[in-house]
Amino acid sequence: MAKIAFLGLGVMGYPMAGHLVASGHEVCVYNRTTAKAEAWAKAHKGSFAATPREAVAGADFVMSCVGNDEDLRSVCQGEDGAFAGMAGGSVFVDHTTVSAKVTAELYAAAKAGGIAFVDAPISGGQAGAENGVLSVMCGGDSAAYELAEPIIGAYARICRRIGDSGAGQMTKMCNQIAIAGLVQGLSEALHFADKAGLDGRAVVEVISQGAAGSWQMANRYETMLDDHFEHGFAVDWMRKDLGICLDAANDTGASLPVTALVDQFYKDVQKLGGGRWDTSSLFKRLKEQG
Repeated sequence: MAKIAFLGLGVMGYPMAGHLVASGHEVCVYNRTTAKAEAWAKAHKGSFAATPREAVAGADFVMSCVGNDEDLRSVCQGEDGAFAGMAGGSVFVDHTTVSAKVTAELYAAAKAGGIAFVDAPISGGQAGAENGVLSVMCGGDSAAYELAEPIIGAYARICRRIGDSGAGQMTKMCNQIAIAGLVQGLSEALHFADKAGLDGRAVVEVISQGAAGSWQMANRYETMLDDHFEHGFAVDWMRKDLGICLDAANDTGASLPVTALVDQFYKDVQKLGGGRWDTSSLFKRLKEQG
């Protein structure tokens, strides 16, 4: 059993922290909205703290799952930040999707304080977090990863170290790039089926069993056809991630024409008032355009 602090109780972090308790670990949580941390502690027989620094006191591992670069900096740094309260030799595991720039910054800051830092962004959505079957892609020192991997296993179906610090975030960018193109392709296929007078469900039943099949098709086509976009990963968050991808592409010299185009399509969805719709709402954009 390990003593663990979990920072950030959003739709992903809340169930992830619960899986750690179910695996027998002692968990103290922190959330910007204290009432949510208190509710989690009551539901899972854990504890909560008012600041990240208080939450990490005595922790062997600290896991974070917050919103963006600035959110991560705020829970890590400063007088009340996690780094100020972590003991030498402890391991910080960041599950947030953030830029490689902030990962490099915090890896260096942690190392200077004798703390290990593993970037470990996740994929699998809210359902994956709730069912404990996330995909976790990691970057960092191999020794730190080997310590963290069994802990991460509480909510992961697969967990792999891809390379040195930052490799996890770069891999998550690959994930988001692939998803953007897949969702747009699925949206166009369903839109085409509708315009051609075909039964979209019958079409997917057939094509999903061939080379066109994908997770997106299997898990999103029915809700797309039902005009239901109130679940899953929000467009606002996807645009944040695609912005990270496009910035990194500029730095690395990668060419991402489809990603750049789909990012603008998501901007159109935001203009429709769909910032909180899930990413499959690209289909609704096509429907609205006629």
